[in-house]
Amino acid sequence: MKLRDDPSACPSVWRCLSCPPAELRLDLVLSSGQSFRWWESSPGAWTGVLGGRVWTLRQDGDRLWYTVYGEEDEHNEEERDGCLPEAAKLDAAETDRILRDYFQLDVGLSALYRAWGAADPLFRKVAKDFPGVRVLRQDPVECLFSFICTSNNHISRITAMIERLCQAFGRRLCCLDARPFHAFPSLSALTGTDAEARLRALGFGYRAKFVSGSARAIAEGLGPEGLFQLRTAPYAEARRVLCALPGVGAKVADCVCLLSLDKAEAVPVDTHVWHIARQRYGVALGGKSLTPRAYQEIVCHHTGVHPLSTGDFFRGLWGPRAGWAQAVSTPLSGTLAPHPSHAHPIISPLQVLFCADLRKGQKPASSQHQV
Repeated sequence: MKLRDDPSACPSVWRCLSCPPAELRLDLVLSSGQSFRWWESSPGAWTGVLGGRVWTLRQDGDRLWYTVYGEEDEHNEEERDGCLPEAAKLDAAETDRILRDYFQLDVGLSALYRAWGAADPLFRKVAKDFPGVRVLRQDPVECLFSFICTSNNHISRITAMIERLCQAFGRRLCCLDARPFHAFPSLSALTGTDAEARLRALGFGYRAKFVSGSARAIAEGLGPEGLFQLRTAPYAEARRVLCALPGVGAKVADCVCLLSLDKAEAVPVDTHVWHIARQRYGVALGGKSLTPRAYQEIVCHHTGVHPLSTGDFFRGLWGPRAGWAQAVSTPLSGTLAPHPSHAHPIISPLQVLFCADLRKGQKPASSQHQV
């Protein structure tokens, strides 16, 4: 099947949603390290897997264009220009709904930017250069296992690991210009007795034990439905359940809460967030590095007495969608070098706001910064 990267080439299989750049910037969001399934297939076009289908997305002014590819067994006959037969087209209302849900387009981002800027001069100073950065609403199973793989890792390597995981355990969806695409593996596919050994053979290292162990723990415990139901649970409860899984610490749990479980208040904390809290916001922390204890406890210089979690500090500053505000810096992590063949700095999935490098543009980084 041919890759479609421009609506003008085959308009009958493209649709569009109204979406100005101030509400969504594909280039900043899809390369940021929130998800690892998207690829810039041509300049301005992003192809990836969402909801068990392969999509190509493109922005043109105030319009978000998309096309969805059928599975291989759905289109044995294909038109010469790469357009699918009418019978293979998907329900337009359903695909619109999937895309709006994934990008959470019902959340007015411009109003949030104004509120965050009013509350925080540092945000206001930096964020004007990076509009349209919003948090994705991902499948909880895919998000969880993707972020288990992020420990001491960088975007290009994580992306390659997730690709190998999907190829080995996921269902093949289609092949575009000789490039195969696979669905994310089901829980049952990751619970086999040989799953850990196969993951080690794929280069997952110590993470293989955590992926297979968490898959078994979920399958034998709350189940995939229970994981989805954490969307309605309080943030603290969802976090507690996730932290009980093998290989899931506080930071991974907060990433999963923010990016798939509707916990917009979750603020993942890494060494970058920790240093910015100290250096830019006048927050005093015990110790000289980000330890598990430092993750949980923070003391405000302004009072000197109130122990808070780091997330509580930023929630107090940015409000109930503090995790969204922090994600405004995320695009810098991915757009430094979005192709897997380029070197990436070692980063956390959600990079911290207001690093000094924010104003240096989107150039490849030469140094390696540990998570």
